[in-house]
Amino acid sequence: MERIVVRDCIYPSLKLPHPGLLFDDKFAFRSTGSTTAALIKLFHDVTTLLETKLTNPYVIVYAIDFSKAFDTVRHSELLGKYARMELPDYIYNWLVDFFRAHSHCTRFGGVESEFIWISASIIQGSAAGPVSYVVTGSDLRPIRPGNTMVKFADDTYLIIPASNCESCVEEIKHVEDWANTNNLRLNHVKSMEIVFVSPRSRRAVVIPEPAVPTIP
Repeated sequence: MERIVVRDCIYPSLKLPHPGLLFDDKFAFRSTGSTTAALIKLFHDVTTLLETKLTNPYVIVYAIDFSKAFDTVRHSELLGKYARMELPDYIYNWLVDFFRAHSHCTRFGGVESEFIWISASIIQGSAAGPVSYVVTGSDLRPIRPGNTMVKFADDTYLIIPASNCESCVEEIKHVEDWANTNNLRLNHVKSMEIVFVSPRSRRAVVIPEPAVPTIP
């Protein structure tokens, strides 16, 4: 049943425009996505920006990681995004039941706790779980024109040209605010700042100090 819902309803809906949702920058857990496509998009954006050497002598890329992303996605936020998509009402209601009809308890030393409803997490090994993470990240986008994002699963790459370098702190703060809203946490240990410079540049390029000190 999950596969039918994903294949016949959710995947076709990803190709339709939705108010405030963007799927063109996602390259995982969808029928036309792949790691190759994500890498091509990333390198294309970086090299295109580096071609304008006078304006953009370097390009900053933030490789952003979220801690245990699939385990912490808040169902209420996810279902709110599903509600904005072109899905039949009965499919949306099925998704509500799929995510909300679960509970758990803990047993230790012969003592069992009361059952508690599960209000977060999506099952990565299920059919509906991975594509639901695509929907979760569909409203995360740069706030400054000229900056772009490439997303693959829970890995997000924020691309900022030199002409927009003053927006780095603002963009990272925006990502953290979005993560907090969706019950996610930015993993500063695994997130990295990478600066790309054209190998054919004849001028000495002054690479700026990291604009976000918490990201190495």
